[in-house]
Amino acid sequence: MSEEEKKIEKKPKKEKKPLDKAAKKKRRRIIFGCIAGVLVIAFIVMKVTAGEGPQAIVSTTSAWTGEIEETINTSGTVTTLETKNYFSDVDVKIAEVSVKAGDAVKAGDVLITYDDEALAREEELTQLSAQSQEGSYKNSIQSNNERLGDLNEANINLEVLDQQIEDTEAYIKNLEAKIEKKQSDLAYFGTLLQITLLEYQDKQAKGNFSEEDEETYLELQKQIQLNTYEQQNNEEIKGWQDELEVYNDMLAGYKEYRSEMKSQKSSAEAGKMNAGAKEELEANKQTKEIETEDTLKSLETAKSGVTAEFDGVVTEISAVEGGSVPVGGSLLKLESTEDVMVRISVTKYDLDKIAVGQSARISIGNKEYQGEVSKINKMAETNNSGAAVVGTEIKITNPDSDLILGVEAKVVISTAKEENAVLVPVSTVNVDMDGEFVYVVEDNILVKKPVVTGISSDLYIEIKEGLSEGEQVVLEVSTGLFEGMTVMAMPEQ
Repeated sequence: MSEEEKKIEKKPKKEKKPLDKAAKKKRRRIIFGCIAGVLVIAFIVMKVTAGEGPQAIVSTTSAWTGEIEETINTSGTVTTLETKNYFSDVDVKIAEVSVKAGDAVKAGDVLITYDDEALAREEELTQLSAQSQEGSYKNSIQSNNERLGDLNEANINLEVLDQQIEDTEAYIKNLEAKIEKKQSDLAYFGTLLQITLLEYQDKQAKGNFSEEDEETYLELQKQIQLNTYEQQNNEEIKGWQDELEVYNDMLAGYKEYRSEMKSQKSSAEAGKMNAGAKEELEANKQTKEIETEDTLKSLETAKSGVTAEFDGVVTEISAVEGGSVPVGGSLLKLESTEDVMVRISVTKYDLDKIAVGQSARISIGNKEYQGEVSKINKMAETNNSGAAVVGTEIKITNPDSDLILGVEAKVVISTAKEENAVLVPVSTVNVDMDGEFVYVVEDNILVKKPVVTGISSDLYIEIKEGLSEGEQVVLEVSTGLFEGMTVMAMPEQ
């Protein structure tokens, strides 16, 4: 068997498909090759009839080592990965439509142009409208400002007064806390002195009083008198109390002035523009400015016409020469020919084999392209036959100008590949309750061998365990064959 015959494309494991022409031709060669041994076969048959010699003649082939590739063969539709819908940004007369549906264009090509006079007129009207809006706004603000003087003064003063009142109240609170803390500390110290004095008095009563204790006792009495005086006449406390009186007077003045400003504010608000009206005026002004800026930008852009952002095909066109399209209306649709894919549907039998990143060969007409699995949908859909399929995208990695969107493409996805694998024809592998097995002929005896298979193609399958290169494997297992029987192997020619 030649190396070309051993190189194969990857297909679902155990999937037996009808033989192609090459396989049928090969089988005919096997049959014709067997004619040369007719006389030998007749002799053997006579022996079998007489109860001698082999019980059956089996066709065999040698297991060999080679390369095998498992593939998924399918077809799909060429479509784009990038679509651009062009909408009109200006309501201006169209001068020229340079393309029609089905035309191929290059990035930067001008597709639609607008009438220059119509653009200039629309630009002038937009600027005049903006000037009118600005004048109306200024007039409203000027009229309102005459009634806002007192209100602005009141608002500013109230803001300052509120802060001053807040700061003053905080400072007064701090002074009160310091006075309270100082008084508490002095009282606490006095209490400690009294307790110590009582301890010495108790010691004196028990007759354990020394001269040193006498001195300490007298000092304690002096300290207690000083503490009592300090609690009533502490200079620091008096200073804080004087300062507290000043700040309380200031706070009263701030609050009185705030009342005056509140009255002034109430009077001014009666003659001013209310907040809602002012917000509406400001919002209308800002809206008009944004609209004017956007319109002028759109008009400036429109002077260059509508251009293609990428190489592609115009698939829809709505614009008409001499007409106009309202702002937001559809002009045309452009589909990329630089970023294209083939959309296919994968059945549940192939879903576990396919993965993002796998390479693919794509045939469109008489040209072949390279591809890669770029996306596998996470939700199944139902095809025309009612079967559940999963949409999959095959990105074409080497697109060219010959690509036509919407045509059918044949896709061969390489899902697995093995080199130096032990291979046999698919027909040699059988399955029973114990699993997969093959029959091999060893010294004219039929031997059943359990095998572990790997990937497969249309014609061949990988044997991962259970079989070695060169072993004679029975091509077709027919009824009447059983392990241990005597057979004559007829190797495939």
